[in-house]
Amino acid sequence: MSTPTDEWRPGASLERLKQRAAMLAEIRAFFAARGVLEVDTPQLVNAAVTDVNIHSAEVRWPGGDARPRYLHTSPEYAMKRLLAAGSGDIYQLCHVFRGDEQGQFHNSEFMIVEWYRRGWAFAALMEEVDALLRALLAAAVLAPTRYLSYEQAFVTTLDCNPLTDSDAALAARARQAGFDDALLQRCERDALLDLLMGACIGPRLGLDGPVFVHRYPASQAALARLDPADARVALRFELYLRGVELANGFEELGDAAEQRRRFEADQRTRAARNLPVPAMDEYLLAALAAGLPPCAGVALGFDRLLMLGSGAQRIDEVMAFTSARA
Repeated sequence: MSTPTDEWRPGASLERLKQRAAMLAEIRAFFAARGVLEVDTPQLVNAAVTDVNIHSAEVRWPGGDARPRYLHTSPEYAMKRLLAAGSGDIYQLCHVFRGDEQGQFHNSEFMIVEWYRRGWAFAALMEEVDALLRALLAAAVLAPTRYLSYEQAFVTTLDCNPLTDSDAALAARARQAGFDDALLQRCERDALLDLLMGACIGPRLGLDGPVFVHRYPASQAALARLDPADARVALRFELYLRGVELANGFEELGDAAEQRRRFEADQRTRAARNLPVPAMDEYLLAALAAGLPPCAGVALGFDRLLMLGSGAQRIDEVMAFTSARA
């Protein structure tokens, strides 16, 4: 156990810090070879996200402008503004901030690699994510990649259907999995699905090779397009390896009016839950109105990826300093 006299030391060993630097270099080489432009957008932004499950850290300058600023939870909004302005294919390596998350796989500040491909469907982007994963992990990823719909993941693992089963049936399945009744009574449908995915399905995925879960329920579309062939689901995917969620990707929504409606729905839900209700990012909405080119984008957790590649058991083993010791 560490003592106050040695807590100044980094959590990651020198060898892990060298592995970190090498993996960052490999990522840049991967995208350079594919002609994807590296960009750099601000970490301090004017608008918080409205997503009810993500909480933005607020920053205020003493003696300055009274308006709050926020540490970004993703470079997505800024990168979409670049895409609308004609940037072409882009990627970014950056630190992002999510509430006050701490744990084996969580730190409130962490690094992601996020990229966007013009004219791509999300199936093509899943293939590129897989190619990057295999390039970075090499021998650590051996089994063939699997692709499961969100519906298939629930049916095969829990024998329940996230698209057709009633809320009561999903709650009963969560009760069987050991969740407390008092918790379940406070959960809406998407919260029930998140509990089952996070605790019962996700940890079983990708134990021997990558697994992409795709076509999430439309209610969890976030900034993704709905599937034109089935409006019940969104063109969204997540990547799992060894039971760890590594990436979240979308075939991007370009409809400004629809995105505004989704933000407004988020705001109503936040108000109902007594959560802060941030203003919508009008810069993003203006960029969508100006014309976001058809594209697909994804965010990949760099620190978690390095954990899997290096054999680390905790995220603090691959970071110089976690938020607790920053």
